[in-house]
This record gives sequence, structure tokens and C-alpha cells, in this order.
Amino acid sequence: MPHPTRPMTPAISAFDRTRSISSTGGEYVRSTTGGELTKAISDIALSERKIVGWRTTTDYRDLYPEALGAAAKKLRPALVLGVQAPTADTAVRYATHAKKVGADAIISLPPADEKDPKAVVDYYKRVGEATGLPLFAQAVGNMSVATLIEMYKTIPTFRYIKDEAGQPLFRIQELREKSSDQLKVFTGGHGRTMIDEMNRGFSGTMPAASFADLYASAWDSWQEGKRKESIEMFGRASMLISEVSVYGIESLKYILQLRGVFHTYQTREKAASAGLGGHLDEKGKETIRQMLDEVKPWLKA
Repeated sequence: MPHPTRPMTPAISAFDRTRSISSTGGEYVRSTTGGELTKAISDIALSERKIVGWRTTTDYRDLYPEALGAAAKKLRPALVLGVQAPTADTAVRYATHAKKVGADAIISLPPADEKDPKAVVDYYKRVGEATGLPLFAQAVGNMSVATLIEMYKTIPTFRYIKDEAGQPLFRIQELREKSSDQLKVFTGGHGRTMIDEMNRGFSGTMPAASFADLYASAWDSWQEGKRKESIEMFGRASMLISEVSVYGIESLKYILQLRGVFHTYQTREKAASAGLGGHLDEKGKETIRQMLDEVKPWLKA
């Protein structure tokens, strides 16, 4: 897998009204990586912390990567599948399955609530040895620069970080220097500081999927030296970032519904207790619709 250096979009799963996985999961991959959006988005990352999660059933946990893998085979984005689990044994099984369905790389959070840096390193060693695929670590909580550099030195496949531990802006220089610039560092957090990130030499960001084409356009303009155009494009994304930061996954799915990708903005968590609604109320939806109308001329599809 060549070093990706631009936004990667985490996939968001679609459900029908019975809370079963919907065929629109495949439609999402097609509309994000095919047609006009091919120019904007080249890579798909499935980060299960927000999407599948280790608390879902085994059947579903296998089904969604299979759906993404099947769709990606036709269009060949770089496909990064999440493999995190409560134990290394389970994560190894997920990693093996990810390779089987065609993943180009794997990504994993550390085990939940694990505070011992040595245990975290050992977990990633097991995952990294399982397949030979390039490994992303999704750094959260107390994962220090020292821990990440220890992983870099001892895990040959570990060369990518999605850094959400502390403030990534203050860690990037040390990570690059201590790895001789071999660790490729991405951010999450909706790419809120993307302009600052590009200015500091991050390899990219992994924002949510719903308006990833705006991020990609901002990134491409920056790399082409069009700094003013990049900042203006990111400004358009920023107002949506503010809204989805309040309303969460429901709002991200709602935007995809408005864009014709999903048939519903239902989430698994809300569906069990609150139907299709939840924290995203009617006023919130109204605001999102108004904002989406404003940026529509710059959306790719």
C-alpha cells in the first residue's frame, strides 16, 4: 500500500428500519469512491469505534467488512479495516478476516481501559504480526509519543497513526523526528484544525464521511500552493463540523441521507429506544439543511 497523503474517510454503516445492515453500505462505497467523487476521495477507513464496535454481534462484525470489501474490489480505493477488540486473540481473528476480504491495511484502537504501555505495545505486536498488512494505530487516551515510537521500533508493519491522544498539533514534530519521518501521522476529531495540520506536515486527516469532498478539495488546493482557496474551502466545511460535533453520528448520517446516499439516518443505538430520532431534533435538521444548501456548489456529487 503506497503512503496515503490526503484525507481518508471513515465509512459509516447504513441500516434499514429493522436495524439490519442495509445494502446502502455498498451504495456508500460506490458513491464515495466512484463517479465524480473518485477525484476527491481515494481511501476508505473503517474505524469500528464509531461504526461497528466490539459490542456488536459477531455476524454483523464480519458482515460489514465483507460488504465494504466486495464493493471496494470493483473500484480499488485503499481499504483500511478496523480490527480492534477487547483481546489480542479476537483482534487477530478480525485482522485475518480483514485480509481475507481484501483490506489493504488495518487499523486498531488499543484495548479499552488498558493503561499499561507495555500491554498496549504487546497488543499491537500481536495484531501487526497476524497478517503482514500495513498497520494504523488509532492513538487515544494516554498513548504517549514514547509508546508510539517503541511500537515503531518493534513492529515492522506499524507505520501509520491516527492521532487522537491529547493535542496532535503538539506531538507531530516529535513523532516525525524520532521516526526519521517514517511514521505517517493523520488526525481525527473531524479535522477541526486541518489548515494548521497541513502547515505542520501531517500526512492527512480521517474526518467523517458526510462531506469528505470538501476536506479533499481543501487538501488538494493546499498541496497545489493555493493556500487562500484551501482556507476558503475549509471554511465551508467548518460550519458543518460545528454542527456534527454537537449532534454526532445521527447528524453525519442525516447529511448522507440528504445527499441521497442513505435512506435513513437511523443509528443502532438510537433505534432501540428512540426510533429514528434522538439528539438530532427538528431545529438541528433545519440548520444542517440550510448549511448543506450553502455548500452544495462545492460538493462533488
